Amino acid sequence: MRTFLGLERSLLRRRPRRARSGIGKRIRIALAGLVGVYAFGTIGYMMMGFTALEALYQTVTTVATVGFREVHPLDSTGQMFTIVLIVVGTGIVLYNLGLLVELVTEGHLGKHLERRRMDNQIAEMRGHVIICGYGRVGRAAAERLMADGHEVVVMDRDPGRFAGLDIPHLVGNATSDQILNDAGVTNARALIATLDTDAETVYLVLSARALNPALAIVARARTKDSGEKLMLAGATRAVNPQLLGGRRLAQSALQPEVVEFIDSVMHDEEEDTRLEQVRMSPKSAYAGKPASALTSATGAAVLAIRPRGASEFASNPTPDTVLPADSLLIVFGRAEQTAQVRTAVG
Repeated sequence: MRTFLGLERSLLRRRPRRARSGIGKRIRIALAGLVGVYAFGTIGYMMMGFTALEALYQTVTTVATVGFREVHPLDSTGQMFTIVLIVVGTGIVLYNLGLLVELVTEGHLGKHLERRRMDNQIAEMRGHVIICGYGRVGRAAAERLMADGHEVVVMDRDPGRFAGLDIPHLVGNATSDQILNDAGVTNARALIATLDTDAETVYLVLSARALNPALAIVARARTKDSGEKLMLAGATRAVNPQLLGGRRLAQSALQPEVVEFIDSVMHDEEEDTRLEQVRMSPKSAYAGKPASALTSATGAAVLAIRPRGASEFASNPTPDTVLPADSLLIVFGRAEQTAQVRTAVG
């Protein structure tokens, strides 16, 4: 399995980048044609003995069909060349004018400029979260992340899901290296995969992991078996919403107050208390000190500790438990208390 995954990732890296089609491509083709015809005319007249400025002037007046006289008298070869230049040049100019009218009258120009602005905004992002699949699960994840102040880029192959959406988004196949790069996957903090099928999600995880080995990838799994495959493909965590939802319903029936408390701490933006994870820096003054020292200084309670390299948390530590350097802490307290913890251990 490891050999297969390594080969698959190698192939993913070698896939060619595909240019994005659309109105931008048509504009580039039109401008390239216009530049090409002026270059063709200028070079042709220079070969007939015109200076560079005279050749450019003759080309512009000829293509524009303004009716000025020739800079120099033309022989039969020059006249044939001018005829070809007029036919080709006029056709390209008319195409450009038609394209400009279409862009203005049908609103494509405004959409293209908005797309360019959004692409530039995405290119400048650092530490953002990419959400692949903007259905109900993806939309809920995006809303939660934005409510917490995180930058988000969402993508989906259905443009109808982005109607009226003013956050950075991309339309296309999320398994493509090109669109992942357009979303800034190499600069992203995390990626959330909520595609329609497990097969697509596995392929997306392979692609994203090949492009950014340090990326945190959380993938939606529809079955237990697919969750295991997603972890093998490189996902940091595989989540089954149906399984979690069923457990949540059972817990709500048996311990409704516990569920209400956890909801208020984890999901209520107006609630003052927070449950957060923080990383203990090796340079922190509290590294190697007991948990009671951090609690006394900040007021936040340390609920769990996971030393670096450990697979499980040590829950409910005693006040005398030493806080290892570079460990992960789960702390609970008011917003200002958890903020003090981040400052103290960072």
